[in-house]
Amino acid sequence: MHRKQPASPVQVARHVRHVIDRGGSAPFAASAQRFFKETIQARGWRTAELRHVAGRIRRVLRREMGEDFLLAVADRLFGGRIHEEKHMAVMLLEKDAARLDEKAFRLFEGWLDRVRHWDEHDALVHNLLGPTVAAEPRRARRVLTWAGSKNRWRRRAACVALIRGVRQRRFFPEMQRVAARLLADRDDMVEKGLGWLLREAAKADPRRTVPFLMQIRGRASRLVLRTACETLPAATRRKVLATR
Repeated sequence: MHRKQPASPVQVARHVRHVIDRGGSAPFAASAQRFFKETIQARGWRTAELRHVAGRIRRVLRREMGEDFLLAVADRLFGGRIHEEKHMAVMLLEKDAARLDEKAFRLFEGWLDRVRHWDEHDALVHNLLGPTVAAEPRRARRVLTWAGSKNRWRRRAACVALIRGVRQRRFFPEMQRVAARLLADRDDMVEKGLGWLLREAAKADPRRTVPFLMQIRGRASRLVLRTACETLPAATRRKVLATR
């Protein structure tokens, strides 16, 4: 009797795609388009439902096939064109992101070139790259290089990947360096990412961040400054946003 061969990552990813295709809601998929400038292909899954399915798949694959196999399946899924496939890839890995190794970090970095819109970007960067950078601070040096990329999503990632560390009052020098490189960038996705980073820094460490905002306010766009000041006291916000 021939022993049944174990499934490959390609086969498992194909099965997961089949699960995604069968689920969801067509009306919900159509309504999701209003959040995006780009045309997306979606199956209409709600986030909680997709995460629940991802959790079940993750537990089985980790137990029976191991972490490298799980990474390989996620890599296949993040290469797909369906909105939920990319989110499934992130959800399969996000609970363990902080303890993943350098190989996984480099894999996730490569996924940045597959990103097509802000939602895919933020899921990848905030939930996978961010935790791996916070867990291993030397990776922040690699993040800084993304600020010089021609790819808008890598430039946005240079901001968003630092947010988890900044919330812990870390990476202040790196945050300053990223801001200095991107202050003149007028891509709205990059501006919003930089504003988000500065807002989290101002929330976690206003003593250092407010003087920095005063220092850069003559060069930062209004969008960046307004976002950065959102959680500051009203008087401080007026001071930063005052006409130069």
